[in-house]
Amino acid sequence: MRRPLCCLPILLLPALAGCAAYQIGNQSLYPAHIETVYVPMIESAGFRRNLGERLTEAVMKEIELRTPYKVTGDPRADSVLQCRLVSDRKRVSVPGRTGDPTQLQVTMQVEVSWTDRRGTALRQLDPVPLPPEIATVTGHANLVPEVGQSVATAQQEAIESLARQIVGMLENPW
Repeated sequence: MRRPLCCLPILLLPALAGCAAYQIGNQSLYPAHIETVYVPMIESAGFRRNLGERLTEAVMKEIELRTPYKVTGDPRADSVLQCRLVSDRKRVSVPGRTGDPTQLQVTMQVEVSWTDRRGTALRQLDPVPLPPEIATVTGHANLVPEVGQSVATAQQEAIESLARQIVGMLENPW
């Protein structure tokens, strides 16, 4: 006994309903109600020049590269990603026999706040002992002067690491 083709949609409906909540692609990693992100210039509490500007540029590039969001210069965007460079340190990690450093470590620490246009926190971070709208991110890079590496290249490596971590925070929690 053969069923008529008119019953086919009725039979497929339960199967299709089970897949309705799934999303495909990188859009499923990010809040769907956000389309634009405003990233104001990152303030730096340190004395080294241009670190805030370099970090702002790296974060904006990383957002455009990895997320479905569009970075905009309009403060009335769907969301605002504010960062503040609270510390940047350079310390000797491997001293040489003569007292000159053989290897140094560059460390930068950034406070991050991601809010929607009404000021509501978009990401809750429970394990961090700060207000829920602020998280601290740290980036490290090693500097080995003997092989021709400079402080600027080590700083750039730390900045790129920070940018990846900051943009990673924009993802929905699993």
